[in-house]
Amino acid sequence: MNNSSQKVRSKKLNTRVDLTAMVSVSFLLIIFFMVVGELSKPKGANLDLPDNGNIVCGPIGHIKPNRLYTILLDENNRIITYSGILSFPIEIPKKFEFGKNGIREEVFLKKKQIQEYMVSVGKPKSGIIVVIKPSSKSNFQNLVDILDEMAIAKINTYSIVNEYTSEESKLLASK
Repeated sequence: MNNSSQKVRSKKLNTRVDLTAMVSVSFLLIIFFMVVGELSKPKGANLDLPDNGNIVCGPIGHIKPNRLYTILLDENNRIITYSGILSFPIEIPKKFEFGKNGIREEVFLKKKQIQEYMVSVGKPKSGIIVVIKPSSKSNFQNLVDILDEMAIAKINTYSIVNEYTSEESKLLASK
């Protein structure tokens, strides 16, 4: 046999693909999309509505006026508050600004006063009831800010009402 009759065969190389880098990149992509998905969810405040979705407002005759605290939101970030019913207010209406030295301080003070009063009349579990009334001239940010103040002060019972009595309309009209 001579060498020319033999075919020269190339040696087969064992081709092996290392997938370690691909697995690492896959895990990084999964983590990236999980984080992006979590961060892209809209953030908002919880709004509790009745189970059937209907909001029914009825007479408040069974609620002591001493528990009521009304916050009127008006244009130019103006806030007017009063305690009780405006026809027979417990104290005269006051004007406030947003911030920790403004409405926040007043809400904390009112909460404390009403809680002390309810303890003195033998109903320690009853607390303040805040009625928030944004006017048509107030902006949405004012409503969000006052809801933040309710959360900061841990006010559990509050309501947003868009109807004004004639006395409240006169009060807002007076600058």
